Amino acid sequence: MCGIVGIVGRNAVAGQVIDALRRLEYRGYDSAGIATLEDGRLERRRAEGKLSNLQLKLVQSPLSGAIGIGHTRWATHGRPNETNAHPHATPRLAVVHNGIIENFRELKAELQAQGCVFETETDTEVVAQLVSRGMDQQLSPREAVAAALPRLRGAFALAFLFAGEEDFLIGARHGAPLAIGFGEGETYLGSDALALAPFTDEITYLEEGDWTVLTRAGAEIRDQAGTLVARPRQRIATQSFLVDKGNYRHFMAKEIHEQPEVVGRTLAHYVDLANGRVALPEALPFDFATLSRLSITACGTAYYAGLVAKYWFESLARLPVEIDVASETRYREPPLEANGLTLVISQSGETADTLASLRYAKAQGQHTLAVVNVPTSTIAREASAVAPTLAGPEIGVASTKAFSCQLTVLLCLAIAAGRARGTLDASQERRLVDALITVPGLMAEAVKQEGAIEGLAREIAKARDVLYLGRGTAYPMALEGALKLKEISYIHAEGYAAGELKHGPIALIDDAVPVIVIAPHDAIFEKTVSNMQEVAARGGRIVLIGDARGAEAAGLDTLATLMMPDLDPVVAPIVYAVPIQLLAYHAAVVLGKDVDQPRNLAKSVTVE
Repeated sequence: MCGIVGIVGRNAVAGQVIDALRRLEYRGYDSAGIATLEDGRLERRRAEGKLSNLQLKLVQSPLSGAIGIGHTRWATHGRPNETNAHPHATPRLAVVHNGIIENFRELKAELQAQGCVFETETDTEVVAQLVSRGMDQQLSPREAVAAALPRLRGAFALAFLFAGEEDFLIGARHGAPLAIGFGEGETYLGSDALALAPFTDEITYLEEGDWTVLTRAGAEIRDQAGTLVARPRQRIATQSFLVDKGNYRHFMAKEIHEQPEVVGRTLAHYVDLANGRVALPEALPFDFATLSRLSITACGTAYYAGLVAKYWFESLARLPVEIDVASETRYREPPLEANGLTLVISQSGETADTLASLRYAKAQGQHTLAVVNVPTSTIAREASAVAPTLAGPEIGVASTKAFSCQLTVLLCLAIAAGRARGTLDASQERRLVDALITVPGLMAEAVKQEGAIEGLAREIAKARDVLYLGRGTAYPMALEGALKLKEISYIHAEGYAAGELKHGPIALIDDAVPVIVIAPHDAIFEKTVSNMQEVAARGGRIVLIGDARGAEAAGLDTLATLMMPDLDPVVAPIVYAVPIQLLAYHAAVVLGKDVDQPRNLAKSVTVE
């Protein structure tokens, strides 16, 4: 989603703001802008498109102010053009905003009735006008912001810069993340620690409802009631945020290739390798043995990780599982059983619908467990327990290494649940752990198929429609494969349970529709082969993702067979993530798409 940066500095800050905004590009954006004070006057530079367009404007018309705010915008209200780009401004102030002001129409009508003239199509401009109106009524900047914030409904993070205030920024957070960074005679504001890493290793995260006044001397923080509060400072390992593409063309390619390493790192956190057992790093505040039901909720790729986990928890721990997408859970308001556990999954830990579902579960008295990649995120802080993934910063919008690490953690949790519930004995647990230990090496073997996958991608890129099929845990992987292909290559793709083929999708089969079948040689492999034969009989072009034993047993002519290593079927989803990611990646590259920042998408979806 949108990115926010603010700096109260000692020298010209424009270059620093641009550097910080570049670190937020992974969130996705369609315009960018910056505002500084030049001898007390507000000056703005804004541009549609990439940051390079904004940089060109700064070359043509430089800014030298020592205080400023910047923004990358992902359009919600209003077209993605320069007029609607942030910062929005009045003669008194400039503001940048991440989120949505849900009651902006009511506020806009009220302000227009008072004579305010609006220049943009955005919801954000009402914030600028509302605070300016308060200042017109003789309120100080601090008082005007304090009066305006309770009137705003929705999820937002805000940063304000005021004309004539050379040592004064205000930030506010309600439902969207915002962090303060502390330097030598400088103070910073950012959407996350990644943006602030070049400047400081000392961070304070604002809590829900907080707002802050920044000066060069530090930060004053108040809670939603206006009470002065102290929030903890924490050190961050800045080197962990210094990310680049290395020798790869795109971040997505780099992150696919990093999976053996990061999955190994995650396994080391959850598995006692010496004794062949899952050893959760922290005691959980609930007992798997006494749980009545597990409810899983997530969005997008994280939801598909949860779907795989449903199979694992039910088969390994005999624990009943209900799963739903978070945007439905939060409004469906399902009845939740006493002594149940709600498990939420989110890469960023800031996903708006997932956070709302977590809060609903907590309000219903549920135990809550979060699987997140950012341990300082809002979801991590609000859940009663956290199972962190150790993927490191993921820059590509399409999730790859975060997904495989989510699967790894979820399988470890399912094994721990099976042990606690008495459905797995020590020998069964050791067998599963032994299978898990092989996963990094198996993923490295899968990556070696990249040459064959790249060649296949040239054929897939010619297709208008693609179908993915799978059974068991391969069914969610079919859904994930289809999502990956359509979100970065823009080829229409759908994933189906292979057994559903005869119930409608088979009507789509012809020689122009590739059918990608995800089929590890497991207990239901023969059923999948039957579905493949139905496709072949209708002239469909089959791509088999499977192992040598399965390819031989299928005995079918295929457009291509992507040969995966022999493995225990329980870990197949983690390893088979590699070929479906690489196939989507190379198809998008062939088509010349913006792989790391696909159109209309954002990395962290912090609004509905």
